[in-house]
Amino acid sequence: MCFICGLKNPTGIHAHFYVTENKELIALFTPTEEHQSYPGRLHGGIASAILDETIGRAILNKYDEEIWGVTIELNVKFKKPIPLNEELKVIGRITNDSSKIFEGTGEIILKNGDTAVTASGKYLKVPLERISEFDRVENEWKVTELESDPREIQV
Repeated sequence: MCFICGLKNPTGIHAHFYVTENKELIALFTPTEEHQSYPGRLHGGIASAILDETIGRAILNKYDEEIWGVTIELNVKFKKPIPLNEELKVIGRITNDSSKIFEGTGEIILKNGDTAVTASGKYLKVPLERISEFDRVENEWKVTELESDPREIQV
């Protein structure tokens, strides 16, 4: 039921995540009318949420063991309006990594290649069992490859 990645959340954005060769994380999603603020525009809070999720998840690509990030700070800059009903690409990367904290940056890229929003964040490394109590099987906490997943994404 995650608002960002939950495929069964009826009002979520249903983001799909992919790892690039250089360990950046790409999220693809298509916002709909349920995600708007001004008519025809993605709500800035949802833009911030997808950037936070993508940057925070990028740490999972760096280590063999599972490491999760809890947001300490997120700074977002809005450059262009974000349309609805158009697939968007979100890129997240780790820029600094220490024993307890990591930092990252990201951006939302429009269909025409323009950067609409940029963000930078700072995250605390926390084991998943300290973040939330849930059953991985019952809550379907797994990566599922879909037939509709792209074979290649242009960065």
